[in-house]
Amino acid sequence: MKTEPTAHPKLHIGIDIHKRSWKVHCATDFFIGKSFSMPPDPKVLYDYVQKNFAGYEVSTAYEAGCCGFSAHRIFEAFGWRSVVANPADIHRRGKEKYSKTDRIDAQLIARELKDDWLNSIKVPDVQREALRSLFRRRNDIVKDIRRNKSRIKMQLLYFGITIPEEFDKDNWSHNFRNWVAGVDFAHPTAKSTLEGRMRTFRFLDKEKREVSNELRAYCRKHYKTDYNLLRSVPGIAGIVACGILSELGDLRRFSTIKHLAGYLGLAPGIYQSGDNSRDTGITKRANKIMRSYFVEASWQAIRADPIMQAYYRKHLPKDSKTIIIKIARKLASRTLAVIKTGIPYQAGVIQ
Repeated sequence: MKTEPTAHPKLHIGIDIHKRSWKVHCATDFFIGKSFSMPPDPKVLYDYVQKNFAGYEVSTAYEAGCCGFSAHRIFEAFGWRSVVANPADIHRRGKEKYSKTDRIDAQLIARELKDDWLNSIKVPDVQREALRSLFRRRNDIVKDIRRNKSRIKMQLLYFGITIPEEFDKDNWSHNFRNWVAGVDFAHPTAKSTLEGRMRTFRFLDKEKREVSNELRAYCRKHYKTDYNLLRSVPGIAGIVACGILSELGDLRRFSTIKHLAGYLGLAPGIYQSGDNSRDTGITKRANKIMRSYFVEASWQAIRADPIMQAYYRKHLPKDSKTIIIKIARKLASRTLAVIKTGIPYQAGVIQ
């Protein structure tokens, strides 16, 4: 009797991606598969599949990381199903938690893919990914400025030079910069060191302003509607709005505030076993960049919005850090609401 296949055979490929090589594990519905190394080139993998698994429905998965989404887009162009997984979603059993190699990682990814336990993270489109790179460039510059400021203050402290009280602030005015330029040292080498650090600071400060202006101009042009809606929320300044548009993408993809708060890491964690239960604070799994921006924006929101200010004063006897996290969650709720409804926020009106 002649038999016909009732379904297409399926191939599941787990990939542990690195800069110089990939560790690949191929598995089908009927065998656990084999592992091998290959160059970091999707075309090489495509040729291997066409030679050994022609006619199979192919699914691939790899962990999100420094190699970005270029491989994902190429796999989809091949007609394959591609999953970019959060590394925390790769389940490890028992002793697998204590054994880690590239081969084991590829096998675990293939196993999770085969069992249909993997969910892909949100892969941004090319335009938003490019915008995200510029936004993260600004964050890198801000970190460099902070370090350079610390080095300048450290040198002044080391040589016993006291900063005048009117200048000892986080924001460095032009008067303070002129004061630093006039500081004298006993030897010219120390003066040269300080001048070099100030040149670095001035360069970084100029670069930060140029990148910030470019970010705002791009978002006003290409995401005008969403940008203006976000800017209507008290506390959401231009750079925060740019961060939301680049890091979070289209907020309409979040079904509820619980979904958005979980992504931002503003959701509470809990540990419960039997009769014992305790709050573990906000979750560690988060978009840490945007969580910090929402917390920073919350301090501005309580100054600009009477409702936020009243909420803050009502809970003021508690720890201020705990309160500001709650306000950050409220702020996230408002940003989601204005985007979904398309109605600008009106300060002082409960929404």
